[in-house]
Amino acid sequence: MREKITSSQNKRVKQWRALTTKKGRQATQSYLLEGWHLVHEALLAHQPVTAIMGTAEQLAAHAADLPATAPTFELTESIAKTIGDANTPQGIFATMPIAADDVLDPQTVQGGWLFLDQVQDPGNIGTMVRTADAAGLRGVVLGLGSASRYLPKVLRAMQGSQFHVEVVEADLHQWIQAFTARHLPVYGTNLDPQAQDYRNVDPVTTGAIVMGNEGNGMAPDLQQLTTRNLYIPIKGQAESLNVAVAAGIVMFRLFG
Repeated sequence: MREKITSSQNKRVKQWRALTTKKGRQATQSYLLEGWHLVHEALLAHQPVTAIMGTAEQLAAHAADLPATAPTFELTESIAKTIGDANTPQGIFATMPIAADDVLDPQTVQGGWLFLDQVQDPGNIGTMVRTADAAGLRGVVLGLGSASRYLPKVLRAMQGSQFHVEVVEADLHQWIQAFTARHLPVYGTNLDPQAQDYRNVDPVTTGAIVMGNEGNGMAPDLQQLTTRNLYIPIKGQAESLNVAVAAGIVMFRLFG
């Protein structure tokens, strides 16, 4: 069943627009996927899509891949341009419920994990989630102070990998302590006198890597909780590596 919406003042349209804001997402406990790539990835991963919205052209182009179970709304071109925040709107969207973060227990989870401490750049977060997906990790935990996984720019940067690995927002203190209590390694990535060359660490099947803030690195209190801190030797004259590049190097070494 398809409903056609032609008024920009329609209540649903206002709610969809609001999903680009934290307040709007909290009010409805849902978020917005923008663009066919993300919508398609969600459908392929059998995610709980609650509505699909698009222009007549976009809905027709992807009709074969759209589920019959999700309510579908046809939008005018002008309304479609007001939903989302991409610089080049594609004219197709979907909504999904915000997932609960407490469904995963750090005292029982297995596999490789990436912990992000106050990482705020959406592009860096998206790159690291995609790299975690490529390296076969189980999930990524966005610590307090990190950008939300539901920010439109973060969603686009993850490019659908958020449907292949677990992505949760939680307190890293609790997750690190839960891992170390199970004698699972948690490696920080700050340079200190006791830090070890990442190449000298044996690969593991279950454990975690902590990547810190782009400018300040890991918080000092988190550094005290890790099993060991690792560093990547820099052979040239560059002062440092981008956090996403460094994370990729270490992830593939420890878990790839």
